[in-house]
Amino acid sequence: FFLVVPRESHKMATTTKPLSYADDKARIREFLQGFEQTDTTTDAASLKYLELLQKVADRQLTQLVVDLGDVEEYNSSLATAIIQNTRRFQLLFADVIDDIKPEPVADHRGEETILDVFIQHRQTLLQQNAPTGEAAEARERYPKQLLRRFEVVFDGGDRIKTLGVRQVDARHIGRLVRVEGIVTRATAVKPAVTVATYVCEQCGCEIYQEVTAPTFMPLSVCTSSDCTANRRPGKLHLQTRGSKFEKFQELKIQELARDVPTGHIPRTMTVLARGETTREAAPGDQVTITGIFLPTPYTGFKQIRTGLLSDTYLDAQIVDKEKRAHSEQVITEEIRLQIMQAARDEELYEKLAASVCPHIYGHEDVKKALLLLLVGGADRKLSDGMKIRGDINVCLMGDPGVAKSQMLKAVADLAPRGVYTTGRGSSGVGLTAAVTRDPLTSELVLEGGALVLADMGVCCIDEFDKMEEGDRTAIHEVMEQQTISIAKAGITTTLNARSSILAAANPLYGRYNPRKSATQNINLPAALLSRFDLLFLLLDIPDQNEDLRLAAHITYVHTENDYPPSEHVPLEKSFVRNYVAMAKDFSPFISPELARDVVDAYRNMRADSAKDTENMTFTSARTLLAILRLATALARLRFSEEVLQGDIDEALRLMTMSKKPLQELKDDFRPRRNPSAEIYRIVKDLAESGDVSIEDARLKVISRGFKPDQFDSCLTEYETLNVWQINASRTRLTLVNMVT
Repeated sequence: FFLVVPRESHKMATTTKPLSYADDKARIREFLQGFEQTDTTTDAASLKYLELLQKVADRQLTQLVVDLGDVEEYNSSLATAIIQNTRRFQLLFADVIDDIKPEPVADHRGEETILDVFIQHRQTLLQQNAPTGEAAEARERYPKQLLRRFEVVFDGGDRIKTLGVRQVDARHIGRLVRVEGIVTRATAVKPAVTVATYVCEQCGCEIYQEVTAPTFMPLSVCTSSDCTANRRPGKLHLQTRGSKFEKFQELKIQELARDVPTGHIPRTMTVLARGETTREAAPGDQVTITGIFLPTPYTGFKQIRTGLLSDTYLDAQIVDKEKRAHSEQVITEEIRLQIMQAARDEELYEKLAASVCPHIYGHEDVKKALLLLLVGGADRKLSDGMKIRGDINVCLMGDPGVAKSQMLKAVADLAPRGVYTTGRGSSGVGLTAAVTRDPLTSELVLEGGALVLADMGVCCIDEFDKMEEGDRTAIHEVMEQQTISIAKAGITTTLNARSSILAAANPLYGRYNPRKSATQNINLPAALLSRFDLLFLLLDIPDQNEDLRLAAHITYVHTENDYPPSEHVPLEKSFVRNYVAMAKDFSPFISPELARDVVDAYRNMRADSAKDTENMTFTSARTLLAILRLATALARLRFSEEVLQGDIDEALRLMTMSKKPLQELKDDFRPRRNPSAEIYRIVKDLAESGDVSIEDARLKVISRGFKPDQFDSCLTEYETLNVWQINASRTRLTLVNMVT
């Protein structure tokens, strides 16, 4: 059989222009020397890349980032060629920069390295001992990579489609791709040789070997002209001072949970970071990496076993974090003005709390507690080195179906560094740290668990009651000292775990059994419960009005596929993150006068705890620290450096509301009485002699979980009924009728 080619196709094939390195270099040179960037403020044009090359020559810049948007604007065909064959154009860009790089203007003699001195000394010797022509030829034998002090990377930005780990296949070999995932492992940054320098022990000649693969075979026999002519090749010795090294780090990224098909396990990808790209991501970070997808052959015994198969990796060019830590948030002046304007709103506290998880109905106080958990209190470091944590720990204990897990996932998504795990699927080693063997160096290394990954963030642990007792004790140290002490396999160290713990658990019997005591229902040790600043008991109690509103909320979400209209419009997640990042810059203090009120409130709480015969509540010195943390977190929300009385009142109210079901739940669920009647009973018990200070009564009532406006309403109501009388300055209250 013969293949007949049409005449038109044959003509087209013969007129296609072949690829040429010279033409590509000419286009690159034209782009670097001719691309102009216009300043939007001054309308002045400047040669962007020539200015960057001047910084490279002056040793002020070591990484030249080529924006593919600029290349596409100047020459679209060149941008397409770069995306399709990135490694080749990376080398071509470096060669062109070597040719057109300007002479240095700034003095960088103080920044010279040992390698610079080494090369300068060799060039001086060549000029002194050889004629001009020979010296020039000898200088050409230095590898270009040895003389370069810069690296070229390409930034595709949003012009390249973001892919999942599973979507990258053989079609993308050699191309510039953009992959998103979560970092599961990051090795230590170590030097990797790029140019190895050898010295012959017989002729003294220097031999250079460029290393482009992860592994290489060192040279052992001299190949210089002298040794070749004598037919007695000398032995080569590696000279470390004359070799060039670069920073090297290996990352492992895993595809996101939303990209994993049903019934499959997540896939991973190896990422190699070099130079300035190292130390850009840590385990637990959600990243989007722009890099070159390349193959690498197996080595050693694995090569014999796998045959023709090759492994693949991603050569990182740009590493972008999806959610940066609070200290890494880039807040522009426009965002700062927007936040400062919103901070003047008196209802911002309620709006921020409603934005934590707007799709969940009710639980207003729980949402406020979760907002304070994200903000955190102020850390205290004493002169003797002792540190008192400022992070807030919250536990949600309740019946099934009260949206505990949904709130945990919402907080993990909202926090810049959030890790979500379950108690049944987590072990003590998985939460703290494990000793593993590094596949690169075969050394024993520590691999951080969920609590280490959540450092400076939030660790959400669902099904907390399903954990084994031995695994649960592993987080005791984390919740108070915020460190993890390790003594395994000869490794003795302390890791940082400065994270807030948000746990969710069910009672011992699945649902809360009102005929059992609170201790029997919760079934958690007191040493663990005392480490939680807030312990909320969420009960599913039948109530016709509440059930009707909850059903309407759920059906609206399912029919309209949106949140129902509420009193406060939820704020954007980015706005909440930026607001929390600015709030963390404040470190509020408590005045001595206010500290006395806190001491009195704590004394009353201890007295109430002593009267508790059913052991439903546990109050210790950690409770006092919890009040101070909540108060400083509330002051941070106001962008204030001082804690006010209202912050203390709100902290006491949240503390009481979290423990109120533990204190007052009886065998039968009696409906709650009128708040005014309960406030009246509290004031009457406080005024044993018939006279009491209104400020003392207000503090006592708020510590029992009531709001200030409820107290003011009760004052007005019972004053109208002539149950008590208030003096003209409205500072003292006198009971008239002592009959209940």
